[in-house]
Order: sequence, then C-alpha cells, then structure tokens
Amino acid sequence: MNITAAGVKKEVSEGLTVAQLVIDEKVEMPQYVTVTVNDDFVEHGAFESTVLKEGDSIEFLYFMGGGQ
Repeated sequence: MNITAAGVKKEVSEGLTVAQLVIDEKVEMPQYVTVTVNDDFVEHGAFESTVLKEGDSIEFLYFMGGGQ
C-alpha cells in the first residue's frame, strides 16, 4: 500500500497504524508530536487505533511556544 509521510511517498504494509508509523519513521519526541492524516488531526490517544489507508497523506507537526 502507498502513502505519503512527511512529503515522501512510501510503500508500507496493510494495517499500519499511526502509532507504528511514528515508530517506523523514528519521529523525534513522539510524546509531543501532532499527526494529521489527510489534513485531519488525529488525537494522541487514537494513534493505536487509527489504521492508515491507501493514498493517505500523513504529516508530523510540532507546535512551539515562544515570543515575547
């Protein structure tokens, strides 16, 4: 099955979850990452149960505070 993860097209196994993709992609600071699938936010608690589908586009986002 083909997906796009962080802008890179990849072939992955059927039944891949968001949680496993985070591990496979060696995402830095996984406890702080926000994930979107096809521009929809996935709740951190749903990573294990969210199964990816053919053609999905996944992005890993980090929200940083700061400024004055």
